[in-house]
Amino acid sequence: MIRVAHLFRHPIKGLGSEQIKATDLNTDRPLPLDRQWAVLQEGQRNTGTWQKRRTFGHVARGPKLSQISCRTDGKQIALGHPDLPSIYINPDKDGPALLDWLRPIWGSEMQPAAELIQSPETGMTDADYPSVSLMNLATLSSLQSIAGRVIDLKRFRGNIWLDGLPPWQELDWTGKRLRLGSAELEIIEPIIRCRAIDANPTTGDFDTNLTKLLNRHWDHVYFGVNARVTKSGHIRCGDTLEI
Repeated sequence: MIRVAHLFRHPIKGLGSEQIKATDLNTDRPLPLDRQWAVLQEGQRNTGTWQKRRTFGHVARGPKLSQISCRTDGKQIALGHPDLPSIYINPDKDGPALLDWLRPIWGSEMQPAAELIQSPETGMTDADYPSVSLMNLATLSSLQSIAGRVIDLKRFRGNIWLDGLPPWQELDWTGKRLRLGSAELEIIEPIIRCRAIDANPTTGDFDTNLTKLLNRHWDHVYFGVNARVTKSGHIRCGDTLEI
């Protein structure tokens, strides 16, 4: 039996994850409060529409960002980092304070942080459509066995982590409809991975080459799948998944 093991959202794109026990899912929308805000790099502008990852601060070019912890409390977001004092912000009005806080850990490969913006209703995931990501704990275990080390699941920044299915089976789900809790989703495509998954959320360093391992052992660089919500509903940890 396939069950929901973990649920995560990432309120500010690239800046930490928050583990939750339950959430609503809405048709043709990302998971609520997931990538609802993003930090523009200097020289970029807010188009009011979906924009590519390179427009914003991201872990692939700023590995220290992977160490950020995140917790929401009403309109407030609490952010922490091992090298910085914690900060509490209202993202609707405290953008400048967040930019100042980020400066010491902002990646040198990126342009300076310029503006905290709100994402469009369709979201600001790496996919150019409103997506919810699903990951498989057995696939993570398979990758760990090849890597010869424990791999923190936070590296993959997934929304829904599943338990109870064979490793890599989720890659065969493209085009399938799933029922999860009272919601329904359609699997769109596997997720192509990049250098971001090499950033260690504990140390903030690039400490492995997981895309190389994926390519060498499985002849692809996929981990997880993206889905669209086709029927609104509620999901929680422990819910079963039906295909």
